[in-house]
Amino acid sequence: MRRYALRDDQFSRIETLLPGRPGQVGRNSELGNRLFFEAVSWKFCAGVPWRDLPERFGAWKNIRTRFSRWAKNGVWERLFKTLANDPDNEYAMIEATIVSLRGESRCGTGL
Repeated sequence: MRRYALRDDQFSRIETLLPGRPGQVGRNSELGNRLFFEAVSWKFCAGVPWRDLPERFGAWKNIRTRFSRWAKNGVWERLFKTLANDPDNEYAMIEATIVSLRGESRCGTGL
């Protein structure tokens, strides 16, 4: 498994919360929500600019635009609130050790 990649069980927990999924109204990229979510996770955990996203995630400009659209529409906030309220979610805690004061990433693959 690649670093910062989601396991199948992790993605299945959030899949139904994301817009643009098959069978629902809304756009989805050809690469899908999972790869997009992993690209965003990789970007913030690695602490790199959007332009430095690996090519395997697709065009960085498209990912940045989609991330901004989801932020504007409240998708990220709803996702985090839902995960935080899930009593079975062992990864819901967000703490200061995720990013140090120097900006070094300490993210893992957990949700």
